[in-house]
Amino acid sequence: MATMLAEPSITVLGPDPAHRRCILNGNAFQQDAIVTFNAWQYAAFYSPLSSPEPLYIHLARRPLPSGPWETLVLSDYPQTVDDGHNTVQVGICPSDGTIHLSYDHHCDILRYRISVRNLATTPSEFSWTDALFSPTLDYLPGLPSTHSHFSYVTYPRFGFLGTDLFCSFRDGKAGLGNDHFYRYSGASGFWTFVGTPLTGVWSNPYVNGWDFRGGKIHVTWTWRGFVEYEGWDDLADTKHKQQAGPNGAENNFDVCYAWSEDGGKTWKGEDGIIGSTVRTGAKGITAFEVPKGKGLMNQEAEAVDQDGGVHVLNRDSVDGEHAWKHYYRAPEGTWTQRRIRPITGGSRRGRLAVNRGGDLFIILPDSTTTTIRILKAAKSSGYSTYEEVWTGHGFTGEPLVDSARLEHDNVLSVFVRSDVESSAGKKNVVVLDFQL
Repeated sequence: MATMLAEPSITVLGPDPAHRRCILNGNAFQQDAIVTFNAWQYAAFYSPLSSPEPLYIHLARRPLPSGPWETLVLSDYPQTVDDGHNTVQVGICPSDGTIHLSYDHHCDILRYRISVRNLATTPSEFSWTDALFSPTLDYLPGLPSTHSHFSYVTYPRFGFLGTDLFCSFRDGKAGLGNDHFYRYSGASGFWTFVGTPLTGVWSNPYVNGWDFRGGKIHVTWTWRGFVEYEGWDDLADTKHKQQAGPNGAENNFDVCYAWSEDGGKTWKGEDGIIGSTVRTGAKGITAFEVPKGKGLMNQEAEAVDQDGGVHVLNRDSVDGEHAWKHYYRAPEGTWTQRRIRPITGGSRRGRLAVNRGGDLFIILPDSTTTTIRILKAAKSSGYSTYEEVWTGHGFTGEPLVDSARLEHDNVLSVFVRSDVESSAGKKNVVVLDFQL
């Protein structure tokens, strides 16, 4: 039986805009909202100032292991759209210490900021103020604002790419789009367009995550098939942004995987080289066939362990009961799937993370209560058993994890929303720190 986790320390980042219909702080597709680099932790979130509206990007940092948070506010950009897609992401380039932000997108023009150099490599030398960041840009430095993919951005993601940084995002609309990939070089201070790893053919990819491990970029995803609706081909169409309609999760299908060994220029599947892009229906990419209408979720979770094993959290009802599943590709290339636990209702998505010893942690939110559960799948068991090691109440939304801190310090930092006055609907954005 697994040892239960000790209760976490909890720190408050700020008030959550719980008056909004949509959740902006804590969505599974945020990669990342919380990240550690060079013994400092950073977290990005939306919060109001003196009145409920508008919202502003807040960026917090603290020295580890337990220093106080300090927060700057980017008060020149008011966020007003009540849309859960429009989250904020933070990325860090190890080689030049720049901090990058992208935010407020649902099929919108690119919104991006970059910090001064060396901010993350020598953090104690800088006073933490908004003057450290550029204004909002509609381009990635090194590329023109007229770059064809910058006008229709959704789901930007950042992540470490060796000593560089990557950015990816989707263009197009739900059921009809592609994922593009960019690389930032700290040596040059510029971004380059690498290519379009995933191309939807009458569909779009929904990425669980991009992970760079052992010289490879790993990506897992599901497809969503497209359903025509009146006006879908009108360039001015915005019906797809209403978060309702025919192109919903019921059209998700298949668990897919590909990887690149040359920085994203060429992609491979189980049958060998695919090419510069992976199209819907490509051979060797489907780990598990899951038909439409079987409960597969878009953008749940991915983690890659130190041995190169690929872990995916998603859910389906192929076996008759709608349940979370752990889809796992062992380092030698064999895929398995195991049922974790049934889903009682709702669509809140979970998170995966790997600790310093290679054990897998699965953070599962309950959609019908304010409960979060943490399960552990030990490396020594071949990740074949799932033991509950913590249960917490009063937490809502989709939990996010600082994967870098977990692997380096063996501390599980979970970014989540916490009830302040549940009867009044007030919530805070908090970080739970579990010492493993």
